Amino acid sequence: MARRVKGGGKSARRRPNVKILATGKRTPRKIPSGPTMTARDMVAAVRQLAADWSYDAVALGYPGTVRAGRPAAEPKNLGDGWLRFDFEKAFGCPVKAINDAAMQALGSYDGGRMLFLGLGTGLGSALITDGVLVPMELAHLRCRKGRTYEDYVGLRGLKRFGKKKWRRYVMDIVTALKHALQADHVVLGGGNAKRLKRLPKDVRLGNNKHAFTGGFRLWEKAWEDERPACLSMEWSCARGGSVRSDTIRSLSRKPVHRQNLAMKLN
Repeated sequence: MARRVKGGGKSARRRPNVKILATGKRTPRKIPSGPTMTARDMVAAVRQLAADWSYDAVALGYPGTVRAGRPAAEPKNLGDGWLRFDFEKAFGCPVKAINDAAMQALGSYDGGRMLFLGLGTGLGSALITDGVLVPMELAHLRCRKGRTYEDYVGLRGLKRFGKKKWRRYVMDIVTALKHALQADHVVLGGGNAKRLKRLPKDVRLGNNKHAFTGGFRLWEKAWEDERPACLSMEWSCARGGSVRSDTIRSLSRKPVHRQNLAMKLN
């Protein structure tokens, strides 16, 4: 049975921005972004914004495809110059980049097989199964009538079909993907997730603040992995068992590997 989401009928329009948070800080800071912001502009603005914060590593939630820890395509909603930019040289410290949806998924994870779907301008997606994070690109898969999943549940779909039909398409697609990927539960993030009125069983709304938690986890020793396509807990595969939620919460309280600055771009 679907359950009602409190406040699901209201959603404010949000301007694109860069949000940052450092280890030990409680309140994120943000600066406006937009179609003219280049990688160099972003780094200069973030360094100025975080000038009074101490950090020796950066986690970058990137709004696009990331391969081998580097942006693999220019972002659609920002300026150019991201692919060959040397982030470590610019920040003066180690930098790990990850798709922004995957970073929020990592911060939302509390065990089992979890599918994360980000309902924003497009459709972000990531799957975590027993501690292994695999970023995904489900948005451009064909859905019906020659349109993609993103065409139905992204911002284009919301504008094209209106809220009522859009909500129905979201529920249909979330249910279909949950079954196809055999997920135990689904977390819905992104700015438009709050527009939903009801959620199916084993589907919950995420919290955008979990993106920072994911950024901090990138530098935790428990999530270190040399494979470029995924992250995994160093002990989960060796033990061969499922990851328990109380174990995840225990790991989250352990000190991070570095004094970290996490950021999410959009």
